[in-house]
Amino acid sequence: MAGAAAESGRELWTFAGSRDPSAPRLAYGYGPGSLRELRAREFSRLAGTVYLDHAGATLFSQSQLESFTSDLMENTYGNPHSQNISSKLTHDTVEQVRYRILAHFHTTAEDYTVIFTAGSTAALKLVAEAFPWVSQGPESSGSRFCYLTDSHTSVVGMRNVTMAINVISTPVRPEDLWSAEERSASASNPDCQLPHLFCYPAQSNFSGVRYPLSWIEEVKSGRLHPVSTPGKWFVLLDAASYVSTSPLDLSAHQADFVPISFYKIFGFPTGLGALLVHNRAAPLLRKTYFGGGTASAYLAGEDFYIPRQSVAQRFEDGTISFLDVIALKHGFDTLERLTGGMENIKQHTFTLAQYTYVALSSLQYPNGAPVVRIYSDSEFSSPEVQGPIINFNVLDDKGNIIGYSQVDKMASLYNIHLRTGCFCNTGACQRHLGISNEMVRKHFQAGHVCGDNMDLIDGQPTGSVRISFGYMSTLDDVQAFLRFIIDTRLHSSGDWPVPQAHADTGETGAPSADSQADVIPAVMGRRSLSPQEDALTGSRVWNNSSTVNAVPVAPPVCDVARTQPTPSEKAAGVLEGALGPHVVTNLYLYPIKSCAAFEVTRWPVGNQGLLYDRSWMVVNHNGVCLSQKQEPRLCLIQPFIDLRQRIMVIKAKDQLPGTMATLSLVNEAQYLLINTSSILELHRQLNTSDENGKEELFSLKDLSLRFRANIIINGKRAFEEEKWDEISIGSLRFQVLGPCHRCQMICIDQQTGQRNQHVFQKLSESRETKVNFGMYLMHASLDLSSPCFLSVGSQVLPVLKENVEGHDLPASEKHQDVTS
Repeated sequence: MAGAAAESGRELWTFAGSRDPSAPRLAYGYGPGSLRELRAREFSRLAGTVYLDHAGATLFSQSQLESFTSDLMENTYGNPHSQNISSKLTHDTVEQVRYRILAHFHTTAEDYTVIFTAGSTAALKLVAEAFPWVSQGPESSGSRFCYLTDSHTSVVGMRNVTMAINVISTPVRPEDLWSAEERSASASNPDCQLPHLFCYPAQSNFSGVRYPLSWIEEVKSGRLHPVSTPGKWFVLLDAASYVSTSPLDLSAHQADFVPISFYKIFGFPTGLGALLVHNRAAPLLRKTYFGGGTASAYLAGEDFYIPRQSVAQRFEDGTISFLDVIALKHGFDTLERLTGGMENIKQHTFTLAQYTYVALSSLQYPNGAPVVRIYSDSEFSSPEVQGPIINFNVLDDKGNIIGYSQVDKMASLYNIHLRTGCFCNTGACQRHLGISNEMVRKHFQAGHVCGDNMDLIDGQPTGSVRISFGYMSTLDDVQAFLRFIIDTRLHSSGDWPVPQAHADTGETGAPSADSQADVIPAVMGRRSLSPQEDALTGSRVWNNSSTVNAVPVAPPVCDVARTQPTPSEKAAGVLEGALGPHVVTNLYLYPIKSCAAFEVTRWPVGNQGLLYDRSWMVVNHNGVCLSQKQEPRLCLIQPFIDLRQRIMVIKAKDQLPGTMATLSLVNEAQYLLINTSSILELHRQLNTSDENGKEELFSLKDLSLRFRANIIINGKRAFEEEKWDEISIGSLRFQVLGPCHRCQMICIDQQTGQRNQHVFQKLSESRETKVNFGMYLMHASLDLSSPCFLSVGSQVLPVLKENVEGHDLPASEKHQDVTS
């Protein structure tokens, strides 16, 4: 998509035009039925959503779940370890599912045994603990455990088991095996029977590259050696990622151990996997612990235990998750009915991946620089060498990597679900991103841990972005993703159409104050507190009587400024006023997390920040905290706190009372500060007039509310606050902790609940690296022996990072009331 197409950032290739005409024809879809109809019928919950994390977890279909629940409603399944009729039904059904699994992988019970586990990780752990390792010692060189560096964490973690018994572990790089030739005959000593284990993935969960299944036989026969050590090699094929979209023929590729995870294939059930063990290797496995159902006989008072003869019964400790096993039958049935089988899924998903790969690879900036850097060991030429996974990082027009966290946040604004990080595969991440072992250690020392959002350290990436396709993925998904990349990277300043995602509401502003039916009073507890007491217990369930149980509130304070919001005209006037010395212009607290701001002119300070700031939250039916990321209309819930009457009143037009959590909420920091000069600069960028003289898109008031700050000051220069080490507001001193890394919530209009991606996108462009706006503060020291207040109009004295000592506050200014 170079040249004019790339410059305009609008044109998407036609589906057929993306492929090499000489390449074998691949299939899209599953026969005469419409894939869109299948999506609408089986996955209606995906309407408006682009789900591209199938390598993490694919999705279950509606008919699959309906068939399973109908089965449960019509049949009684008892514990399979009992002997009654319902238990016999369970036992027979489970055994039938075992045969179905073996048939799915083109093998039979003559060659393989299915051991149900809690997932593929549990299957790997079982092998690590039960393999017949021989420890290194004076009379033996010992067993070897070798694993491909492009392996999941759960494979690498097996080495801790071997290390504990003095067995050497050796990581093997993919390039070493690809280039390996047959070793000398001395390495293949048929008389040496030392057992060794080599583990490798059929498909990398990082890049989607598919490693040769021929390695299984080559390693077992001695033609290919992970290390030059004589002995008998066994092979564990990690098939969890591979079998999610491809058939695996175990009659042709007879690995000794094959761990799998079923939710990767069907989406449901989760927490259920299996270890397929070749029957020639099964007798070698050793077991120490024995649980219910695994014993033929044992004594409680003596060391006497006889295991079951069946390999599956011997290793399935306790009662297996039999209802989940029964659910697998419906998964197999539904997958076959909807798609015609795994070969069709393999062709369909690869077609989408190849199309996306070609399109992404061709995207260029006007200066010819690539838009993305793809991490792959293949050219996506065939589904035999590449699975439906694309791993990449987005670049700017200078070739700098844009952090994966920023890409993830932007994708969420387009309702695109993808995955970022290292994907539990540090080896592949290091290899493709050029991260040395020393860099990994330095990143950890800098605070980076697996799964966090610290995506760039000293300009170097700590991870990447991954998209992956499933059997229900469509061309519409692909094109929506490509449009997202084009819109956010290849737009031109004058004609970029901003996609809108409006909340499902007709509201045009905050709830009306005169609608008494929408007012919910919350009566607080009445016990007396000392001035420093503001530890917040929670509330219980809101009901129609509109009371909240025993929330401690600071006692009424004399000379408390009015606690109703200041007029919006005043707030707007402050933002538009002349810039003088640094002073506090606005104070906000957010009593209910993610709900509307409560603006005050003077407010008590506690040891956790402003009193009652983010002390409650709205939860869903599962007790999970809701935020505007999931429900933008939360911003229309307006809380008011009256300290004199010791009540909180909530106004929420057309909304039902919520459920409040019984806990005190912890935020990133005690306070969030923003600078009006920074708001003015962003306002200027967002409202740059064009030749058509458009009206301004955002008002200053709108922008300030989007950032949900506690303290707003009238700084002299945009973003000067990022150079401060600490500040004093009257006699209170605050440590500046660092910038606030913004999420997609800044795209929500706090007065209407509607979304607009433009704010996040503009910040992303102008700030170059992280989408930062505002600074986190915490108390440097706080004396609560007498009441403390923050007030609008208080003078702000910043201390630059370069000269902390020279700006200490004079003793004469150390007074508790911060009103200037």
